[in-house]
Amino acid sequence: MTEIQITRAGLNDRDFIRSVSERTWPSTYGHIISQAQIDFMLDWMYSNESLEKQMNTGCEFYIASIKKENEQWDAVGFCSVSPEDEQDKSTDASEISNAHKLNKLYVLPEAQGTGAGKALLNKCIEVAKAAGSNSLLLQVNKLNNAYTFYLKKGFIKEREFKFDIGNGFYMDDYVMRLNF
Repeated sequence: MTEIQITRAGLNDRDFIRSVSERTWPSTYGHIISQAQIDFMLDWMYSNESLEKQMNTGCEFYIASIKKENEQWDAVGFCSVSPEDEQDKSTDASEISNAHKLNKLYVLPEAQGTGAGKALLNKCIEVAKAAGSNSLLLQVNKLNNAYTFYLKKGFIKEREFKFDIGNGFYMDDYVMRLNF
């Protein structure tokens, strides 16, 4: 059994977060979107300025590390989670949802299957529950294999969402929710 450690990330971890993204996106999205869109999105979401803004406006980032045979910890992935403002259209106050959003969860290809992704997801759930949320939302590309991972973890598909991100590019996602 692999020993996994989850730690809070800070501004000094931006290079690691960007590196994981650059190393996972080609295999995750290369068959779904163009290299031009991958490059655009990586710059948009993972520049130093973008990561700093995310960290300073409510996004909590966490890093997963696994213990290697030599007792050294090896960082292998990250996630980010934040409070989500939901526009609830119900008039019954008991139905108002207090949610958090899983913004990002990536594990290096060579560390997939170690439990690091599950540990990161569990950390997001823990953060959401501790803040008083009753659900965790996420968006996942319709063709991303992670969709199946989230279904297995109890998420339900709520709707489809196509979002114009600029430069002629779109995100074509499912919105999923885990209630707790």
